[in-house]
Amino acid sequence: MAQSPITSFWLARLFAAMILLAPVAASAGPADIEAASRGVVRVVIVEHDGAEVIPVSHGTGFAVSPERIITNAHVVQEAIDDPDLAIGIVPSDGENAVYGRLVSVSPRNDLALLATTSPMNLAPLTISGNPPRDSGSVTSIGYPMNVDRAQGLSITQIFQSQPPVTSTGFLSGSRPTRDFDSLLHTAPIARGNSGGPLVDDCGRVVGVNSFGAESGGADAEFFFAVSTRELLPFLRANDITPQVNGLPCRSLDDLDEQERQRAERERLAREQKAQAQQEALARRSAEARRDIEFAILAERDNRMALSMLLAFIALGAGGYALLANGRGERGQVRIAGGIAVIAILGAGIGWLSRPGFDEVEDRLQELLRAEMNAEDNGVIAPAPQPTDGQYICVLDTQRSRVTSSPTDDLPLEWSDDGCVNGSTQYGLTNGDWTRVFVPGNEAAVSVNRFDPQEGEYRIDRYLLGHAEMANARKARAEYQAPACGGGEDAARSFGARQSAILSLLPEQPNERLVYKCDTVR
Repeated sequence: MAQSPITSFWLARLFAAMILLAPVAASAGPADIEAASRGVVRVVIVEHDGAEVIPVSHGTGFAVSPERIITNAHVVQEAIDDPDLAIGIVPSDGENAVYGRLVSVSPRNDLALLATTSPMNLAPLTISGNPPRDSGSVTSIGYPMNVDRAQGLSITQIFQSQPPVTSTGFLSGSRPTRDFDSLLHTAPIARGNSGGPLVDDCGRVVGVNSFGAESGGADAEFFFAVSTRELLPFLRANDITPQVNGLPCRSLDDLDEQERQRAERERLAREQKAQAQQEALARRSAEARRDIEFAILAERDNRMALSMLLAFIALGAGGYALLANGRGERGQVRIAGGIAVIAILGAGIGWLSRPGFDEVEDRLQELLRAEMNAEDNGVIAPAPQPTDGQYICVLDTQRSRVTSSPTDDLPLEWSDDGCVNGSTQYGLTNGDWTRVFVPGNEAAVSVNRFDPQEGEYRIDRYLLGHAEMANARKARAEYQAPACGGGEDAARSFGARQSAILSLLPEQPNERLVYKCDTVR
């Protein structure tokens, strides 16, 4: 039966509302996935034909320390079976390929640990300490062969640094295989992805991609990754202490919004407090004004009554003086006349000295000032506390975004001239104490700030690529950090020099660690 136009209209509205109410998939953080990708390598099984190096097969691996790499056991199985084959490791960013050696292999759970035979200083990936198992968005990172074929990569290009391929999907539950604990997901992988990391939206490893489910073509495709329940014991059994982080994965946009809301709440609280104080002052002013007006009315009445009394006395004394004058009593005339004159003068003074209503404001202000002074004198103001000294800084996890950094408490010794721990001078810019660290052995720039008044220590970490780190190191080489004790002018000059590095950094950091610092008693 055909539907009426009205019915169709409401069905369309209902369908649109259902779409709007449907949950929206969270997308991975591009900067975090990019940072994690820098620690991903191509693992190539090679053979030698004289001086020529020929790739036989390849998979993917990822760094768990600067010189140690995790991959699948089946990726390196050919090199295990044939001693004439070697293992090549090709980094994703800015380094030359090197040979690797097998440290440990576990066929049961399809894991293998490799070591580089030459220093590579890879960026280790962080392992999720509390990975989701049943749902959540994930990203596969690796080197699928079908992409290489589609791009027509030559043998030479296989050994050149190239960024890995990323693909997104969702966890579809934990489905242990027959021999090991695994994760089921829909982030596509292909031949060549084996051994690559499966990461969450913060770029933390939740599994090691291993194999895919066979599909008839029309069926939905699912893939399996070795879970961290297998990975972590394997690493520790081989004396590897990985970076593990179990904090919630949150975006910097969410944190920035949270900070804005916190600042807005504090602003509203200050405004409400100021408004309450103004209202209390207005009520007190109104009460005091009434009291002063009544007091002035009473004073005027008293002065007028006194003036009238003195006028009557003057009148009586004058009449008595006239009578005494008629009797010829000169002495009495002088006495009565003096009293009359004094009374008249007193009456005039009393009348003229009556307080006017124009005195209300002056008396009100004087009263309020006296009350405020009394309150100030009655309250002992706390003595200003010096900000220099020893602090213990504790991470505020609600205000922080941590993906790879340790979360331990930080001891901090602060000097009011901007010296930290007696050796590290901070720069002063617009009232903020800042130190920019550009290490030579780590692909990260840290911007550390300390606010001694608020007791807040903050670290923003930027995980950069090879070229970006080279630019930051070049800018850092342009100046020499001053020693402690150079004074405020030296601190300001240092702060200005650091701005050259700050201008090179991305708009947002990858990590933000906010610490609350309290003095050590």
